[in-house]
Amino acid sequence: MAEKVNTLAGHSCEVFCAELAARTSTPGGGGASALAGALGTALCSMAGNFAVGKPFAAAFEDELHDVLEEAEDIRGKLVDLIDADADAFAAFSHAYAFPKTDPLRRQILEAATTQAAFVPIETMRQVARAIELLEHMESMASKLLISDVGCGAALCASALTSASLNVYVNTRSLANREHAAELDAEVDRILSAYIPRAEAIVARVTERIRKGA
Repeated sequence: MAEKVNTLAGHSCEVFCAELAARTSTPGGGGASALAGALGTALCSMAGNFAVGKPFAAAFEDELHDVLEEAEDIRGKLVDLIDADADAFAAFSHAYAFPKTDPLRRQILEAATTQAAFVPIETMRQVARAIELLEHMESMASKLLISDVGCGAALCASALTSASLNVYVNTRSLANREHAAELDAEVDRILSAYIPRAEAIVARVTERIRKGA
């Protein structure tokens, strides 16, 4: 994954959190959602990387490498979405500042709002992929790292919920109500399909840990 320079995603944790807390619009909920998804995906990768080359993983070594390769792709996309969210907000703010008498204002504002809705729904799509990988990793990770798989699933569930709010807040403002309805329906489908799957991972991992399995 390419190194980030002078971007939100390239900040230290301390700086990012300070900027998130500050009286500035970005980073905001959209960037935080993408980061939560990236962290959940990273935990999936960590559990997999510790399994690589271990005797217990020999039977599924190829599958393990496939999961790690896909997780790297997802994590990279989610990290990119942190800055994409800030860029989308900047474009929206620029569009909103157009004079109300400008005949192009409505068109420009609609395009900016559409992009602002795209970033969080793309976050949800990538996080849904990560949840699928965490389901695989649950059966491949060592017992010592199974809690990290559960933590990854919990973070991904939170990322889905928080990203959905950022879709809804933008689709309500879209003039193209048909497109808004399509986006809302996709969000609803992802939430109903993947939140239960993530929560099921957490529940199974919790049970394993408490039973010492």
